[in-house]
Amino acid sequence: RISLNTLTLPVRSEKVYTRHGVPISVTGIAQVKIQGQNKEMLAAACQMFLGKSESEIGQIALETLEGHQRAIMAHMTVEVRLGESHAHLRGHAPPRTATPKGNPTNPLLGIVCVPMQDYLRSLGKGRTAQVQRDARVGEAEAKRDAGIREARARQEQVSAQLLSEEATARAQRDFQVAQAECDGAVSARRATAELAFQLQAARSQQAIAAQRGEVSLVERAQRVQLQEQEVGRRRQELEATVRKPAEAERYRLERLAEAHR
Repeated sequence: RISLNTLTLPVRSEKVYTRHGVPISVTGIAQVKIQGQNKEMLAAACQMFLGKSESEIGQIALETLEGHQRAIMAHMTVEVRLGESHAHLRGHAPPRTATPKGNPTNPLLGIVCVPMQDYLRSLGKGRTAQVQRDARVGEAEAKRDAGIREARARQEQVSAQLLSEEATARAQRDFQVAQAECDGAVSARRATAELAFQLQAARSQQAIAAQRGEVSLVERAQRVQLQEQEVGRRRQELEATVRKPAEAERYRLERLAEAHR
């Protein structure tokens, strides 16, 4: 099922800038309905809305109308008449899915926009003049505010540039100080390392000298021991080759002497 009832939709556009750059807010009342007299348009509407409730159909139509109303307002002046507004709406509506011959309306996805009313209906000539005056005043104030904002932006840019340069100089100074401290620490560590290396080298040389002295003492003791062993060996050799034979010969001669006596 699909509803063919007429739906009344409030179309609100807040603070839309017109062709002259004046922000306005518009509240329009649109009455829309699904075109049921043409089969092709009805078929197009069924493809979009069949089975949907009136609130869902109204929401889709409202969102579409809001977009087109904002687009229309952007190309309008504040003093535009209601008839021009309605003509703009019909002229800017998207192409219909099915165009019936001889139908003077411009359907929206199979939906026909019946009337279009907004608050501009109540604007008279005096109000129009007031709006034009307010627009000129607003434009002048906008230009003045733009100039003030531009000057303030330039001032802030200069201040930011000065702050940036100051921060850069401070960062360079801190970097140089940190680099100097780092170089000093590196030099101190290098000197400490060299001193420690020299001290370790001296200790190593001392240990090597001590080891060499100990080796010399051991070698000397070994030579003395070898000499003592050689002396003992020679003594034993002398005793075996000289002393023992001499004592034996003396003993033999004493025996002979005693025998002759």
